[in-house]
Parts: sequence; structure tokens; C-alpha cells
Amino acid sequence: MELPVRTYRVTRADLVRYAGASGDFNPIHWNDRVATTVGLPGVIAHGMFTMALVGRAVAEWAGAPDAVVEYGVRFARPVVVPDDEEGTEIEVSAKVREVTETGLTRLDVTAVCRGEKVLSQARATVRVRD
Repeated sequence: MELPVRTYRVTRADLVRYAGASGDFNPIHWNDRVATTVGLPGVIAHGMFTMALVGRAVAEWAGAPDAVVEYGVRFARPVVVPDDEEGTEIEVSAKVREVTETGLTRLDVTAVCRGEKVLSQARATVRVRD
């Protein structure tokens, strides 16, 4: 069973807000010159910000944040965020891998940005709420 796709827009303003909340002011998250100097294609979203957006989708599918029992990912590709009003989008989808005898649902989660998977081994276990 596939769950409905969730789409999240990410702009440079989001990265600034996340930097302030997290304390991660690494210039690869706001300065194109620095990002390209270190070999990146441009400014990239914080990995934990990307993970949080995907976690939001998991919580929405589960019905509440506290219904997420376990959640983990590996970062596969950076989310490049252009310096414009549009930013970029992350599309999150999931398939139910298993429903356990104890009522837990295990999900295989996919996050895609500009046609490329940005996370690998993204999995979650949720206790679905009615």
C-alpha cells in the first residue's frame, strides 16, 4: 500500500530560519561562493532540516508526532536550494512494508528533489492513530 505523496517547498529563507533554530551557521547553507568552492553545486539544505521535513510527512501519515516509534535515514544527495523566490521542492512518499502483530506499521520512505533520491534507507515505524 502506498501513502499519499507530501510535497514541501524549501527556500533560502527556510534555511536561515533553520540555522537560527539549530545554531548551524555553516556557510554552505547560505553562501553560494563558499558552497561551490568546497565542491557543492550550490547552497544546500541542512541534512537534519531535510530529515525533519520527511519526519513531518511520517507524523502526518501516522496521525500525530508521538505516533512515530522509530525513524532513521541515510543522506544520499544534497538538497540544492537556489537563490530565488521558488526555492526547490522535496516530494516524500512511502510504502507500507509490514504491519506487525502488535499493530505497528513499518514504512519504506522515499524523498526526491529534482528527480533524484536525497535519502536512502529511509524507514519509519509508526503506531497509526484513528
